[in-house]
Amino acid sequence: MSFPDRAPGRIDAGEGRGACMPAQSASLPFDLARESYARLGVDVEAALAAADALPLSIHCWQGDDVGGFEAPGSGLSDGGIQVTGNYPGKASTIGELRDDLDVVFSLVPGAKRLSLHASYGEFGGKKVDRDALEPRHFQGWMDWAGQRKLRLDFNATLFSHPLAAGGSTLSSADPGIRAFWIEHVKRARRVAAAMGRAQASSAMHNTWIPDGAKDVVFDRAGARARLMDSLDNIFSEVLPGEEMEDALEGKLFGIGSESFVVGSHEFYLGYSVSRRKFVTLDMGHYHPTENVSDKVSAILPFVPGILVHVSRGVRWDSDHVVILTDELLELCREVVRARPSGRIRLGLDYFDGSINRVGAWATGARATRKAFLIANLDPRKAQLEAEATQDGFRRLSLLEEAKGLPWASVWDEYCRRSGVPEDAFLFEAVKAYEGTTLPKRMGR
Repeated sequence: MSFPDRAPGRIDAGEGRGACMPAQSASLPFDLARESYARLGVDVEAALAAADALPLSIHCWQGDDVGGFEAPGSGLSDGGIQVTGNYPGKASTIGELRDDLDVVFSLVPGAKRLSLHASYGEFGGKKVDRDALEPRHFQGWMDWAGQRKLRLDFNATLFSHPLAAGGSTLSSADPGIRAFWIEHVKRARRVAAAMGRAQASSAMHNTWIPDGAKDVVFDRAGARARLMDSLDNIFSEVLPGEEMEDALEGKLFGIGSESFVVGSHEFYLGYSVSRRKFVTLDMGHYHPTENVSDKVSAILPFVPGILVHVSRGVRWDSDHVVILTDELLELCREVVRARPSGRIRLGLDYFDGSINRVGAWATGARATRKAFLIANLDPRKAQLEAEATQDGFRRLSLLEEAKGLPWASVWDEYCRRSGVPEDAFLFEAVKAYEGTTLPKRMGR
């Protein structure tokens, strides 16, 4: 398998990847790696194809610190999210953000989508409040994505707004505030449906709310009853599944919701099971001793699907740049082993303004793709046979042997075939782009 060369910043084919072709040549390290895997019954070419095909929805908000473009002077404010750092040169216009995204896409192999937040519409410099969103405000994104044969996903934005400042949106005790946010999510779902129609592929619409309390709450049941009522109101408008699908994202705690989160994992899991919605598992939204990887096979039989937000929690922060951790590897292995047909979707969700933003973007996306490649390189047949015969030692020895197999040589070959830099050259590629863009942006 190999991939045609890509022009910088261009996406070649549907789901954001080039068509597979027979390998023309390979390096000696890759040839040796292929032999090592073959001894354990692993078809490296099949693993490469499988890792390449899984679409990874890359998030727009890493490029501008979750600022958005609602109106001049708008940006991250009220509603439970905070970005640290002020590395120079962040995107301040949609054009700059798209330029940065093009570079990120050119640095990441495999099938890709783009996940947009509602605050990233094109509003022509006018104030368009959240309850007045229309698909036309995102037509520019749909056109841009269509030119790249790239598909879109969407998120309602229930933060960074005066009506989110009190810590309650869909669960607010104020009927007016609830009505405002219900209308916003309804309109966001219609935008997602419009995207799905335009791209002939269902857009995933994810809902996360910052609702909760910093300190002790007396009436938790009341807040959750209001949230349930709001969601039922929103989903009373049935939209075609081939155009959009809904996912609900819980959290352990957040900024300003340290003691109580209305939309907890348990709440949304119960709601998603009873209302047949996707449930979102964000890797940074659980207790440090919980393994998100273990939740996949436990939840999947009971819901239409799972949206995984690939992130990295560090102490009280849930959104560090993704790197190749043991938990990421286990998560990807569980997804590969589940082998669901479209029932698990992958999206990135991290934001770091303290380092080069394009580099952070690419690092997390590449780590995720790398983890899926490693997962597909596991000696699956041998491991299943060992487990079926209850040979615990063989199973354990295979797991240990797999850790030392030369997956890095396979990854390098994958990058070469995909026309993206190998790890050794990623830093140079990012710094070269920074050298051409930062001087222009810092002079404004």
